[in-house]
Amino acid sequence: MTDSPNYRIVLEPLVTGLGLVDVNEVVDQNEPWFNQTLCPVNDCVVRVGILDGDFHWHKHDAEDEFFFVVSGHLIIDVEGKEPIDLRPGQGALMPRTVIHRPRAVEKTVVLMFEGAGVVPTGD
Repeated sequence: MTDSPNYRIVLEPLVTGLGLVDVNEVVDQNEPWFNQTLCPVNDCVVRVGILDGDFHWHKHDAEDEFFFVVSGHLIIDVEGKEPIDLRPGQGALMPRTVIHRPRAVEKTVVLMFEGAGVVPTGD
């Protein structure tokens, strides 16, 4: 687990194998900024993020990242491009090496699908 002044990241999977994942329970037990690896899937992981406010600008050099909004409102600023505006039920792929910054307009719950080696805070 990595702690920072603004967010808490738990890299250890919540479940493996046939374990049940209850995203609502994770959300109810944690405050923004919180990132929990839910489970591994092949060479990837599924993570849940509870966000409120701005993350920092960063990129992932070797792997893509997919954001899917469960609740709230997420804007992803992309260097040199128009921001991506996501509402519940919407997702966006962030290709590797693209510098980006997620911003939660309000408390937002996001599922992220990414390679197991992705460092959530960026490379």
